[in-house]
Amino acid sequence: MRPEERPGAGVSPGAMRHRAWSVPAHAPDTLDPMKSHQSTQTMKPATAAKKLGVYLEATPAEFQEGAVSRDELNALQADPPEWLSELRRNGPHPRPVVAAKLGVSISGLARGGVTEALTTDQIEALKQENPDWLQKERATQAEVRKEGARVKEKARLKEQDEKAGAKDGKPAGKQRR
Repeated sequence: MRPEERPGAGVSPGAMRHRAWSVPAHAPDTLDPMKSHQSTQTMKPATAAKKLGVYLEATPAEFQEGAVSRDELNALQADPPEWLSELRRNGPHPRPVVAAKLGVSISGLARGGVTEALTTDQIEALKQENPDWLQKERATQAEVRKEGARVKEKARLKEQDEKAGAKDGKPAGKQRR
């Protein structure tokens, strides 16, 4: 065999060693057509609590201790048990829910000194009290939303102008004068 006919001819010496994508060392079990079982996708209780919008530490012990399957999560969302309905109604609520109920960002909660979960009654009391930090953070959040809407509208108008220019045969983008 001539040197140029060898496999890997013209390739640097170490390049042939690391080709994991070319031939697998063994076939994965999941691709075996003879096996009919399918592994169940599970998640940590913290992930499931986040998806359900509840504070993990307030959930029952059996929820906190075991993994939650995708099917179990779907069942909890479709037909919530009493404990889940109660948590969603009265709390304690996790910070993202508290922030949404107060109309501020999570960072705004931290700046205001709210670092723990709050119940619905505590949230309502804060709304009634309406401290200076809450007023300031609500104003900040309103400005952020306003700016986001402005940027989105600007992008929409730019896209609309580019489409109109393309129909007229004009080049897209800025034109020189």
